[in-house]
Amino acid sequence: MTKLAHGERDVVLAAEGLVMKFGGITATDNVTLNLRRGARHALIGPNGAGKTTLVNLLTGVLTPTAGRIELEGRDITRLAPHQRVARGMVRTFQINQLFDSMTPLATLALVVSQHAGEGGQWWRPLGSSRAVVERATALLAQFRLQDVAQQQVKHLAYGKRRLLEIAIALASEPRVLLLDEPVAGVPAGEREELLETVAHLPADVSVLLIEHDMDLVFSFADRMTVLVNGALLTEGSPDEIANDPRVKEVYLGQGATHG
Repeated sequence: MTKLAHGERDVVLAAEGLVMKFGGITATDNVTLNLRRGARHALIGPNGAGKTTLVNLLTGVLTPTAGRIELEGRDITRLAPHQRVARGMVRTFQINQLFDSMTPLATLALVVSQHAGEGGQWWRPLGSSRAVVERATALLAQFRLQDVAQQQVKHLAYGKRRLLEIAIALASEPRVLLLDEPVAGVPAGEREELLETVAHLPADVSVLLIEHDMDLVFSFADRMTVLVNGALLTEGSPDEIANDPRVKEVYLGQGATHG
């Protein structure tokens, strides 16, 4: 990869020329994307645009046919997903992947313990490590889960489950967070709490948001990348994207207005 210029030293996640072919189908076609330190960057595009494939490449679920990925200047193109997590890149998923029989407090305590290198001692009574409990409790407060801290996950409202999933991701103290459609399936009455929590994610965490909900995208992002048919259509500020006639035509719709 070309050495970053002086003005690009703050790029934490860099993908250059990513290509992903499945037989004769090109799902990702020479995509380049730079995520800057502390960014609120949205990845959007119509169904079939290649967003999920690109995220799978960034997180190591797929290995690109061509191209290169760097995290904080280090090549991670062929690292396994867990190795990328260890280096500070964490992803949430469209579909919850939670332990239904555990409580939010126990779940977060387990994740915090693992991150602190105490994963082999997960069986110890909750509360035996004060630092773990304090961190888990702080996450419960940050993600508005205090009132359900002792409920089994399977009994939580869907919006609370989404909040817990993001809290789990933050428990690993990532430097790069990929949010994969955080409001997907969340009922209207539970969305506001989730939107507000996402808006107040730590400033030092660089966030790449993959989302169809344009209200969330335009209220959250300071930069946006638009994919169409696996290729980069355009990139720019929210105002630039909202006023781009090509974006209106292929994605937002001629009548869409966002400020």
